[in-house]
Amino acid sequence: MPISRNGRSMPLSTRRVFRLSFTMAISLAVAYGFQFPLPFLAPLFALILGAKPAPPPGLKGLVGLILIVFITLGTGLVLTPMLSHYALPTVLLIALGVYLSTYISIGKGKMLVGLLLTVGVTLITAAGIVEYALAVMVIQSLALCIALAVLSQWVVYPWFPENEEAQTAEEVQLPSQAQSFWVALRATLIIMPAYLLTLTNPAMYLPVIMKTVNLAQQSSVLNARTAGKELLGSTLMGGLLAILFWCALDLLTNLWMFALWMALFGIFIASKLYQVFPSRYSAEYWQNAGVTMLILLGPAVEDSANGDDVYAAFFVRMSLFMGVALYAWLAIVILE
Repeated sequence: MPISRNGRSMPLSTRRVFRLSFTMAISLAVAYGFQFPLPFLAPLFALILGAKPAPPPGLKGLVGLILIVFITLGTGLVLTPMLSHYALPTVLLIALGVYLSTYISIGKGKMLVGLLLTVGVTLITAAGIVEYALAVMVIQSLALCIALAVLSQWVVYPWFPENEEAQTAEEVQLPSQAQSFWVALRATLIIMPAYLLTLTNPAMYLPVIMKTVNLAQQSSVLNARTAGKELLGSTLMGGLLAILFWCALDLLTNLWMFALWMALFGIFIASKLYQVFPSRYSAEYWQNAGVTMLILLGPAVEDSANGDDVYAAFFVRMSLFMGVALYAWLAIVILE
């Protein structure tokens, strides 16, 4: 079948696969090429923002998105001094923030705003306990990587656009208010123990917060019967993909091969996510697997650059991630 310049002769699902995978690869190449702080966040947000089959935000939307990033994450900077001097009241305030942010994600359908607010009151405050400048650096890195993810979407989208009829046909079904309140409470009970653990050693456990927030978002559509398979299975799959990616990258280590492997692994994840290759698992399963892969892979690359023991650090992170996934599963089973 001939392929037109803008890719419209491709099947829609195939276009979505190439659009998402190429966006992840471009954002990774630019972030590592220009030595962004926490560069693995760029392909991670490319996956989170690009997974929904929709056009990227325009210039006005990008500016608004960056403002939302600074406002939501800035709440963490406000809470950090309070956490140092008034620990218990601030922890309760953070728990309330997690609850409200999850309700915004689930009940109002504003997933990105809720996610960023959750990251602000958890990840940023935990980083601020180590050093206030570290929290500021994390916010700057998140803003840069989110902007880069959107810019990468701008580059790729004209080649693999959506069908106009498909854009208007897809509607988001929001849960009832009672269910939203319940899911928000459940997510809070999943996130807060991991957050308290992170406060004991923020430098070591910061990736755990990212993983826990992702799990809490994923658990919004799960019941106790499927939670174990989805949460534990996607975490194991993410770990397996990270190992395979690392072994492939070890064959020839340079930025171009890093971006190429990102594109290839992105194609595999996206083809499962959009059901180009049928899968018994949900789209959230594969998105969570991709997020887990990137959270494991990014620090591993950093460990290698610093001369640290990559395999020991990977084992520790993977064990923590499995422990978090197991706790999340048990919490859902007990609560329901």
